[in-house]
Amino acid sequence: MTDETASSQAASPSRHAALLWTVIPFLVLAAAIAWLFGTNPLRSFENGAPPVENLTYERTTLDGGGVRLLVRAGGSEPLKIAQVQVDAAYWQFTLDPPGPLPRGQSAWISIPFPWVLGEAHRVTVVTSTGATFEHEIPVAVPTPEVTSNGLWSQAILGAFVGILPVAIGLMFYPALRGAGPSAMRFLLAVTVGLLAFLLVDAVAEAFELAGASAPVFQGGAMVVFAAAASFLLLMAVSRRGGRPSGVALATYIAIGIGLHNMGEGLAIGGAFAAGSAGLGTFLVMGFTLHNITEGIGIAAPLLKIRPTFRQFVLLTLIAGGPAVLGMWIGSLAYAPHWSALALAIGAGAILQVIIEVTLFMLRNDNGRMETLFSKEVIGGLALGITVMYVTAMLVKI
Repeated sequence: MTDETASSQAASPSRHAALLWTVIPFLVLAAAIAWLFGTNPLRSFENGAPPVENLTYERTTLDGGGVRLLVRAGGSEPLKIAQVQVDAAYWQFTLDPPGPLPRGQSAWISIPFPWVLGEAHRVTVVTSTGATFEHEIPVAVPTPEVTSNGLWSQAILGAFVGILPVAIGLMFYPALRGAGPSAMRFLLAVTVGLLAFLLVDAVAEAFELAGASAPVFQGGAMVVFAAAASFLLLMAVSRRGGRPSGVALATYIAIGIGLHNMGEGLAIGGAFAAGSAGLGTFLVMGFTLHNITEGIGIAAPLLKIRPTFRQFVLLTLIAGGPAVLGMWIGSLAYAPHWSALALAIGAGAILQVIIEVTLFMLRNDNGRMETLFSKEVIGGLALGITVMYVTAMLVKI
């Protein structure tokens, strides 16, 4: 018998033992769960208190048939909706799907309530245990119907506040091409400044929306881990071909901005679906001015090369196109947890881009750390943040 044969025979029982000890923990866990449900040792702790219940309102629609509410159940046991009040009066209602709502399941409540245009209404859901969950409709207006004309109008608006300003920002490329080393550092610092503002803005909005989502989604943890996953994934992808620069770096900037714009588009689309998007001309112009700086930030890494027209078009669509997609998705199936997730992913992508742009700036100056504290960099950071902050004042209501 050769040494290899003896070694193979010795390893075979070892592999079988390893496989056995992989299965045994799962068998023990299954037995423990079966025993827990079969014997219910927790019944000795029951004191007659009702189960913990939670109900989250995710969507509201108003039409000629009354009020429809999309709700999602939480809590330790299935939730049964017993009664519905509107403005302190009980109303008949239908539930789709009918029956108790298991944890995490959503359902539509339809109420034939004759709502009054422009008035405020308060809906109260009463569960079988007597728990109440209130929802306010601040201003009752009919929910816009999803039509091809409506989607086309949203696409035009999305292009105006997303694609057009990025394209205008990129049009500064020829004027910036003659920038020397100091001007290059300044422009890259401006890019970092505007990205830093977008990062803070995205994180703040993501946590706000996460707080409005159903507890079953664990909004805070979802935001943190989605942002971390996005950051690590993009860092891994960007380093496969070495440190990004030029068109590659501009593409990562466009991806980060595009994901942020998609999160904002989801929120705007949801506002359209709720009939509460009073986007006047001034507000649209504010969005446009706010996003022009994003195009300048994308152009900054391209100043030492000559990209093709096709590359400029692709960068514009990557950064601005998601605003249109977000508006469509938000108007058709808006929920706060989806917007929070999109903004969190965008925040992770923006953080990755900030690091890459900073490293690119250092490489252009032979890796000297003093560059980060030069007057050009500090001035550029301040200008980028200030411009984004001031233009954001035009769109915050």
